[in-house]
Amino acid sequence: MRLYGPDQEALQAPSGSNIEFMLGVPNEDLQGISITYPRVIFWYIAVSNEISPVNSSSQYANYILSAIQNIYNAIAPTGLEITHLLPSIPSSFRDDVSSYIDPTVSFLTQNGDPLLVNVYPYFSYKDNTGSMDLSYALFTSSSVAVQDPYSNLGYQNLFDAIVDAVYSALDKVGGSNVGIVVSKSGWSTAGGTKTTVENAMIYNNNLIQHVKNGTPKKSGSLETYVFAMFDENEKSSDVEMH
Repeated sequence: MRLYGPDQEALQAPSGSNIEFMLGVPNEDLQGISITYPRVIFWYIAVSNEISPVNSSSQYANYILSAIQNIYNAIAPTGLEITHLLPSIPSSFRDDVSSYIDPTVSFLTQNGDPLLVNVYPYFSYKDNTGSMDLSYALFTSSSVAVQDPYSNLGYQNLFDAIVDAVYSALDKVGGSNVGIVVSKSGWSTAGGTKTTVENAMIYNNNLIQHVKNGTPKKSGSLETYVFAMFDENEKSSDVEMH
């Protein structure tokens, strides 16, 4: 189960249950981190969420690498993996974020740790409904829909194309050995384009089956977290509420 911050009641409730948690460090807490939750199993500690030096979260960007390093040095003896979250990425990282992404990828490479990436075919589909078939986004296309002219790999679904674009971007900055964990993926049941219970069921069920085999670029199971367990009435976006 993934939580986005150390909520006291949420973390007291499963004490002793053997439920494994991915705990997020809130962006505003990067400068001063102190976490003590005995008898709770943490599967990952995700350092930040969707921070970028070129958007509204830019004030936190300079703290990322030092926060990762400090947490790593503090808990490395426990064997925990230290990772970093990124929003959706094209097949190359932008030049104006190189000073931010390059040292982070280098750190992950040196320590053998994965990169956590949020993968949402829904948003790509929503913005391209005129040129993209819904089946390509829902894993239901019966044939290859996109052929990569550079790698000669064929893509039957958008999820694989997004994940492999991140792998390609990592390759270009010396991160070919960095693994990927899909930290968020899902389909809303209401509030947007083609957001129905049926489509959410199709996407999530296909996602669960699909990630057992990896992507065209990298085979093997791909650890993936489905978003979300329940509706969130305090979200500002209608789509994210569902």
